[in-house]
Amino acid sequence: MVHPSDTSDATFETDVINNDTPVLVDFWAPWCGPCRMVAPIVEELAGEYDGRVKFVKLNTDENPQVAMKYGIRSIPTLLVFKGGEVAGQIIGFRPKSDLQKRIEAVL
Repeated sequence: MVHPSDTSDATFETDVINNDTPVLVDFWAPWCGPCRMVAPIVEELAGEYDGRVKFVKLNTDENPQVAMKYGIRSIPTLLVFKGGEVAGQIIGFRPKSDLQKRIEAVL
């Protein structure tokens, strides 16, 4: 099974910005209930889109710089990056079908 990898303030540019593949970033924190609800959906999608989309998670408590840079005010927030730019944004818990539509729109 494919799992989202962790990214950080230090590795974000390499993991996300400089990646040739579209990247979905899951901004989350351990204390966030809705983040725990969206995590299994992100896991499933990581498997379904393996090779086409990279999935990474960013703990906003431990990595405030990237979260501030992208104006993340509420979590979970999912940002889809393509070519180093934000190509899609999903704020809050959404059903899997909504996330798939956002991902498909970027591919």
